[in-house]
Amino acid sequence: MTNTNQSNSNVPPQIPTQVTLTTGLWGGPGENPEDRIPIKGVLAAVEAALRQPTRVLFQLRQPRPSRLIILMLVCAVVSGAVYGFVVGTFSGGIQLWAAPVKIAIGLVLSALICLPSLYIFACLSGSHAKPVEVIGSVTAALMLMTILMIGFAPVAWVFSESTESVVFMGALHLLFWFVSALFALRYVRLAIAHSGAHSLAGFVIWAVIFVVVALQMTTALRPLVGTADTFLPTEKKFFLTHWIDCVRAGASIKNPAQSASALPESQPAPVFSRK
Repeated sequence: MTNTNQSNSNVPPQIPTQVTLTTGLWGGPGENPEDRIPIKGVLAAVEAALRQPTRVLFQLRQPRPSRLIILMLVCAVVSGAVYGFVVGTFSGGIQLWAAPVKIAIGLVLSALICLPSLYIFACLSGSHAKPVEVIGSVTAALMLMTILMIGFAPVAWVFSESTESVVFMGALHLLFWFVSALFALRYVRLAIAHSGAHSLAGFVIWAVIFVVVALQMTTALRPLVGTADTFLPTEKKFFLTHWIDCVRAGASIKNPAQSASALPESQPAPVFSRK
């Protein structure tokens, strides 16, 4: 008997076959009885994304989740357009409709461009999520991001009406977007962790890709803040290069009414502008 106990004590513990990822304050989808309540209407979708993210994940796993996905996508597009209108109030004129269109389209395009890579990284991480679940998770994250941006809209509007610095306004909008994107990416992380993934390394790589794509989209669709002669730019630029040009130009130009045509040919245009 003693020999048996000694031999058992010398046997090392078994290595777990799957690493359990931490998922924060929420349990698994469906563990809370409220997760099983169907999401009907825009307000219910917004409240679920803000307070009960696992409820959205559970509903995406139910039959026919397309209705919920379309509902969240419409909410994201409308919310992005509303924030874009606030962005456009800084310059007025054509920007009152151009900025909402560009921001809404830019956010959706960024998500669509990055969707295939997210699904691939999720599969490589051991996730069992179906393509429709990945699409729904990104759509929910996009809706959450734009809702948070609307929360910052009153602050952005105050500065739009009280300052003439184009560079400052561009930096302020980027700050609000970064904060909103942080919470949105946390939501995607939660979805990946609850789908059976044993590693989040792929998600981290994807998150960096998504941020870079979205930032480049702001440059590809410029101007968002400020004015320009055309709706879209004719010159290709990397977003970091564009930012440097904007900061240099912003040191001498503060009135957004001054368009790129008022500058010498060698001087870059204001932030997010065409040149």
